[in-house]
Amino acid sequence: MNTAEQNASWRLTASPGALQISIVDDDASIREALRGLMRSVHWNVATFSSAEEFLASDRVGDSVCLILDLYLPGMSGFELQTRLREEGRAIPIIFITAHADEASRERALKGGAVELLAKPVRREPLFQAIHSAIGRPPGE
Repeated sequence: MNTAEQNASWRLTASPGALQISIVDDDASIREALRGLMRSVHWNVATFSSAEEFLASDRVGDSVCLILDLYLPGMSGFELQTRLREEGRAIPIIFITAHADEASRERALKGGAVELLAKPVRREPLFQAIHSAIGRPPGE
């Protein structure tokens, strides 16, 4: 299967831009790489360099999935997860981190996260987690 066929298999059936995925990571290169990956499969994506920037945006209310760095300056990923939960915002979260350990994974999942993925994030596990977060199987 070529790259175009692989990308097509991950496209969502919704119209372009209908589903908003938000990415929060303080590393610009990771934000841009993930943005490019999401756009390669025609997903609408917005990126933010901090939890505070995300909270101040208009994307909090329309994000169907949040890809969130665990360790951020200022408000951490865990703190953002807690705040969203306390505000009654049920945004599925996929944590990403360069410092994955079992305690962090357990805490993230107990807090309601869909998945915790180690950086560098691989395409297939990320796409599977996104589809799990939005309730659609890959390729559907």
